[in-house]
Amino acid sequence: MPKEESFALNRIKSVGFALRGALLLIKTEASIKIQVFLAIVVTIAGFYYEISTTEWIFQIFAVSLVVGIEGANTAIEKICDFIHPEFDERIGFIKDVAAGAVMLVSIGATIVGCIIYLPKIF
Repeated sequence: MPKEESFALNRIKSVGFALRGALLLIKTEASIKIQVFLAIVVTIAGFYYEISTTEWIFQIFAVSLVVGIEGANTAIEKICDFIHPEFDERIGFIKDVAAGAVMLVSIGATIVGCIIYLPKIF
C-alpha cells in the first residue's frame, strides 16, 4: 500500500499547482497580460495618490476579482474547446456567458477605479 502524504505536503503541492496555473495564464492569455499591466498601473497610482487603506482594499478586491474571473473564463473556454472542438451554438452560449461575466466584473472594477481616482486627479 502506498504511503499517504502528509496534509502539509499536499498543501504545498497544491500551492505549486496553483502557481503554475497562474503563470500559465499570464504567459498564454493576452487579456490577462493586459489586466496584469493595468493592475501594476493602478498599484503605482495607489502609491502616487496615497490612497487610503479602505481604497486599497477595494482596489485589490476589484483587481483580484477581474483576474480571477478571467482565469475561470479561460478555463471554461479551454474545456469547451476540448469537449466540442467544432462550432456548436450551445458551446457558443456557454463561452459568451463566461465572457459576459468577465465584462460585468470589469465594469464594476472600472467604476471602483473611477470612484477612487477621479476625485484625486481632478
